[in-house]
Order: sequence, then C-alpha cells, then structure tokens
Amino acid sequence: MSTEPTGTYLTLADGRPAVRFTRTYDHPVDRVWEFVTEPEELAHWFPSSVEIELREGGTIRFGDDPNMDDSTGRVLAVDAPRHLSFSWGGDELHFDLEELDEKRTRFTLTNVLEAENTAARNGAGWEVCLSSLDEHTRGASTGGPHEGAGAPWQDVYRAYVEAGVPSGAEIPGQDA
Repeated sequence: MSTEPTGTYLTLADGRPAVRFTRTYDHPVDRVWEFVTEPEELAHWFPSSVEIELREGGTIRFGDDPNMDDSTGRVLAVDAPRHLSFSWGGDELHFDLEELDEKRTRFTLTNVLEAENTAARNGAGWEVCLSSLDEHTRGASTGGPHEGAGAPWQDVYRAYVEAGVPSGAEIPGQDA
C-alpha cells in the first residue's frame, strides 16, 4: 500500500466537509456495482460487514469491525448501477460509478463528514480499504482492510495531516 494520499479534502456546495477518492477499474459498471453492493464482495474491502436493503429508505447494518460497535444506517439513494448513498453514523457515503467503456468504470467514493476533524482519519482509513478493493479487482486474494493495516495506515494518516487535511478526531482502536 502506498503511503501517498490519493483522497481529496473538499467542502461541498452545501458547506459540508468531505473526502473524495476516484479509481478506474478494468471491469464493466455492473461488476463494479457488485463490489459496492454485494455483502460477499464488500467483505474483501469495506471496513465492516454489511447487510443492505438495496432500496431508498432501506436499512443497512454494519458489524464485525474490530474498532467500532455494530450499527445501522439508512440507504439515502439508489440508482443501479450508477449511484448508491447511505448514512453511517453521522457521515454519508456516496458511491458514483461512471461507465468509461464496456470494460472500464470510474469509481468515486465521497465520504461526507459529520465533523471536519475526521477528514485525515477517515481519509487514511479509506486508503487502506481502497487498497484492498484495488487488489480484489485485480483478482488478488486479500484478507480485507483489517489485515496488516497498522503501520501503513499510520504513515498515510501522517501524510494527510502534513498536507493540511483537518485532523484531531479520536482514532478508534487506539489509545487517546
């Protein structure tokens, strides 16, 4: 995993802070949609296990994250296979998929933050998760985002902080 941040910190038009990541995958949009919506695919890269009612207003359940309590959220929008957004705690996650051609898809994850000071922490966490997704899309076997995520995560977190991305939020699973 690279320790260089690939996410962008931004302020949305409505004033909310966010971190955004973009990747291009050599898969059709329908396949990338599966990476984002199917529990068995999410298990390869998403930080929690997920059970999702894939409809607007549906419940999404998060569990099995060693650093967080199990929780639920709401599906905010679904436009298969192009867009999914849901709430997770006070944050929102937006997944946008754009078909570039029959075999390639642009994947964009926007984490709309409840609190600005979570940007560096969440950005670093998504780097670990998306690194696992990158490997999975190439057919590599990964243990998911919690396998070996210690030192590389901390290095990329420091890189976000050094780049001036807002920080200071508590880091789950680490001493305060």
